[in-house]
Amino acid sequence: MANGGPVEHGYPHLETVRAAITALYRRLSYDTVQTFATSVLPADVAFCDTDDLHLGAQRVARELVRHFRLPDARLIVGFRAMTQAANVELAAGPEYFVELNDRFRTHRRDIGAALAHEVTHVYLHRLGLSFPGTRDNEILTDTTTTYLGAGWLLLDAYREDGVSSQKLGYLTPEEFGYILAKRALLFGEDPSVWFTSPQAYTAYTKGMALARRDGQQPPLTAAGWAGRRRYARDRRHAQDRHTAVGAPDVPYAFTPDAEGPLRVSFPCPTCHQRIRVPVRGRVRARCALCRTVLECDT
Repeated sequence: MANGGPVEHGYPHLETVRAAITALYRRLSYDTVQTFATSVLPADVAFCDTDDLHLGAQRVARELVRHFRLPDARLIVGFRAMTQAANVELAAGPEYFVELNDRFRTHRRDIGAALAHEVTHVYLHRLGLSFPGTRDNEILTDTTTTYLGAGWLLLDAYREDGVSSQKLGYLTPEEFGYILAKRALLFGEDPSVWFTSPQAYTAYTKGMALARRDGQQPPLTAAGWAGRRRYARDRRHAQDRHTAVGAPDVPYAFTPDAEGPLRVSFPCPTCHQRIRVPVRGRVRARCALCRTVLECDT
């Protein structure tokens, strides 16, 4: 939790975020991801200053448990002085003890954001899905929270001005915006209407620009002129050399096939699993993981 300190910006965790989206599809399946098409609504996690602190926190926790379809999980919420925003004890269940930073006693509108992250920890714990290392596992948790419809709360908790700042979660505001944009493009949802923080809206628009670029990379037909020209050059080199050709600054790579035409691999713009198709002009590909149909010009 950034509380008055500097807030990191940009996309330093982007590759881990994309790996987390892929892992989520692999563990849940396309059909299960589709059941999260509706986000947590503001009215369901609203917290007024006149609400009883503990009863209100328990109510919001129950709503988030319901959203993540954990009907037999019960969260016991308490408050104490601590450096991090919150912590959950991942025991066998069905009761899970969550501690929130004492700061939330007076910043109650952000209790939903803190609890969303901790409920997702419980959800992933029950799924048996984790990444090695604390940092990557927390990024997986933030990504899952956001992609499955509760992470707009985390981005909306980001506020920054000339004298103060607050940010929850391990991701940067722009990375939260990117994941929210990926979700919005998938489900046709506009979470920006729920933001109370103008800084959150700005981060979301930046994330949306990057998310749209994922679907405008060659060999996709939506790629721009410069990308298509670079792709044609790289394809020609691969055909001439009959060897694998790729570069770190482009998402695609060419590989020879002894039994057929040259092939190109590239990440699915929805789930980021790599797709491999023959190089033979116009091709329609379907991602086996997220079922996205892609129009390609290989």
